Amino acid sequence: MLRLLVAGICFFVAVFDVNAQKIELGGGIGGFNYKGDIAPSQRLRFIRPGGSLFFRFNPSQALSLRAEVAAGVIAAADKYSKDPFQVARNKSFRSGIFEGTAVAEYNFLNFQERRFAVNWSPYLFGGVGYARFNPQTKTSDYKTSSFVLPYGVGIKYQIRRPWNIGLEYGARKTFTDYLDDLGGKPVNTDKLQQGDPSLKDNYYYIRLSVSYTFYKIVCP
Repeated sequence: MLRLLVAGICFFVAVFDVNAQKIELGGGIGGFNYKGDIAPSQRLRFIRPGGSLFFRFNPSQALSLRAEVAAGVIAAADKYSKDPFQVARNKSFRSGIFEGTAVAEYNFLNFQERRFAVNWSPYLFGGVGYARFNPQTKTSDYKTSSFVLPYGVGIKYQIRRPWNIGLEYGARKTFTDYLDDLGGKPVNTDKLQQGDPSLKDNYYYIRLSVSYTFYKIVCP
């Protein structure tokens, strides 16, 4: 039975090994930023830590497909605003973020995973995803999850076979107005405690990454 199991695993690996050089596993660290009622524009002050793990498949030189999970924190506070209305409102929030995304990357310079190559390429990416958030304070009953549309730019470089590094900046368009616990229908008549229901909240993720390319899988 053990021999049969080993033979079956080796057969699977042999099939998988044909495309091994097209597969990467990696991780990244960086920061999340938020844009919404409390921070109408992105501010460096509100960047909070985040990290991710990803799987990338490179079917061609120009195209890469990536699945990624990421987690981090978003936060902001009215007291740092120059808007007198926001200072008077004096709202703040902090929320955990967990997301899963699937994106396609377009490599401008036909990134190649091959022996002795010096490879680098800027790229654009876009796709779909799903995010859950966990507000530290929740003042009303609302759904704490949303579909997201991730898109952005990046650059990747093969520093030494089989290792790659990358820098990426991406936006997450959401379909919720509650990331900051301030949105949707007003929960009271005090205008100071209300946000703009016509604008959805968004968040952003910038990260440095390291990935490993599987050129060959060894089977005993």
